[in-house]
Amino acid sequence: MMKTTNKKDYFEVAPGIWGMKIIFVNIYMVQQGNDWILIDAGLKGFTGKIIKMAEKLFGSNNPPAAIVLTHAHFDHRGSIEELLHAWDVPVYAHEFELQFLNGRSSYPPPDPNVGGGFMSLFSIFYPRRPVNLGNRVHALPNDGSVPLLHGWRYIFTPGHTPGHISLFREKDEVLIAGDAFVTTRQESVIATLASIKVISGPPKYFTPDWIAAKQSVVKLRDINPKIAATGHGKPMSGGALKRGLDYLVANFDEVAIPSYGRYVKERAIVSKSGQQFIPSAKINPFFIVSLIGLIGVLTFAVYKKQV
Repeated sequence: MMKTTNKKDYFEVAPGIWGMKIIFVNIYMVQQGNDWILIDAGLKGFTGKIIKMAEKLFGSNNPPAAIVLTHAHFDHRGSIEELLHAWDVPVYAHEFELQFLNGRSSYPPPDPNVGGGFMSLFSIFYPRRPVNLGNRVHALPNDGSVPLLHGWRYIFTPGHTPGHISLFREKDEVLIAGDAFVTTRQESVIATLASIKVISGPPKYFTPDWIAAKQSVVKLRDINPKIAATGHGKPMSGGALKRGLDYLVANFDEVAIPSYGRYVKERAIVSKSGQQFIPSAKINPFFIVSLIGLIGVLTFAVYKKQV
């Protein structure tokens, strides 16, 4: 039986689905009868917070039946290794994502030149090296089913990463979209922390294939979800969700794809065996000016604190 709990720690998406914001990224927990599934593993260092939420919802000593990753960027698998020390459970991801979870390959470099705010500027510092989960991680079946998550199917939505997936519950048309699209302007630290609602494309600074990213958004719009919970931002539903997705699809080239950046004219090519082609880095003069300004602000702040 599910326990009652203080709902300030998390939010309800739909019956049997709860989410929690960890600084700027969301994780989700999905109930399946007496079992439950964890969707994504948040940032590193938040294992205790994730376990505490699980205990409030499902009771103590009740690990998930499995962990499913929409993708393996640092903010979606950050606590996975520590969680697997606490829980002896399988991890599932798309076969194209396994290389980032078994130590074989790093992600393509982020692109701080894309603009939009400090989240983009800081991306040069974001981890992109793989983790190695060994035999704990498994490829999702090719038929779209999700082990242990009955009534759901996964949708292959590459672009943001080579093996990105979204999850869809047929009976009430609930979508967990990962970062295929998000409901905030993830490039802006202000919009991110405040969770200002607006449907946006995938985070620009970590998307190396804009052709696939656009196709994935079209695919998700066309299934006509009634509720969407994303990797960043608050859930959206109803008319606001439909209008937002329609607008994003119709104007994707203008509002989602950056006007300047490493992957704008050439996309990274990454197969399930590793990186095949990475475009050369591009230097945006605005990025240099912004970085110098940021260094100046931080230096001044440190100086003021010392005096």
